[in-house]
Amino acid sequence: MTAMRVTTELDEIDLDIVHRWLSEEAYWALGRSRELVERAARASLNFGALDADGMLVGYARVVTDRATFAWVCDVFVTPSARGVGVGTLLAETIAATVRPWGLKRTMLATADAHCVYEKVGFVPLPHPERMMVLGG
Repeated sequence: MTAMRVTTELDEIDLDIVHRWLSEEAYWALGRSRELVERAARASLNFGALDADGMLVGYARVVTDRATFAWVCDVFVTPSARGVGVGTLLAETIAATVRPWGLKRTMLATADAHCVYEKVGFVPLPHPERMMVLGG
């Protein structure tokens, strides 16, 4: 992997690119409005993976109270940067950021990237039968 860094500074993360990725390419966020992407980002802890040229190649968002709970979401790596460790770098940086907080639970959902998250300590939900979601 070429030189890569992760920033949590929202002003270094191009939300127009994030919006395009999420609304056009991410199965969980297709059609999400630009306004909604920005509102979510401003209310979250954001992680942007930047390549050696400073170009955004990956993004993740963490919704958290920084005391008891965090939800890792909207993780996206641009297709041209997949397979070179960008997702793992984002996951490692997120884990290193939230671990010192001593949260009771940090969660995420993934359809196909389990091996990326397992590398940093994520495990299957111990009691999925206890989980519920508010219906629309």
